[in-house]
Amino acid sequence: MIKLTTNKALYKGFDKQDTFSDRLTYFLLHFAFFLKVYNGKNDKKIMQDLYDFIFRQLEISIREIGYGDQSVNKKMKDYLNLFHDILPKIQDWQEIDIKKKGSILKAFINIKNNDLDLIDYFDKYVENLSKSTFNYHLKGVINP
Repeated sequence: MIKLTTNKALYKGFDKQDTFSDRLTYFLLHFAFFLKVYNGKNDKKIMQDLYDFIFRQLEISIREIGYGDQSVNKKMKDYLNLFHDILPKIQDWQEIDIKKKGSILKAFINIKNNDLDLIDYFDKYVENLSKSTFNYHLKGVINP
């Protein structure tokens, strides 16, 4: 997912230069779609372990940037809230129309307009996730 979030094409419709927060938002969107596709198809403990691992790594990354303990706690709370705001909005992604998809993405990403390329990108991402196995994506992350 990290590799996917560094794709420069994702940032072409930005109003301003992308930031750490923008890249993290893309990561959280990817992770939310990942959980949407694989949740319910896999053991709850494995899914919880993955969730815990991702957010533990996120906290470590924020600390490595140089934020202090209080800032890290606030940032983590903000990112967790953002992630849990994303989840219900993408739950019916395949069934909603393009206009609604655009407004969902625009609510989370600092883009100029409802970029059709971005909508298409996430449609294809969900399709690719659906065609591959859960374990395929976890190589080297956790041991299921």
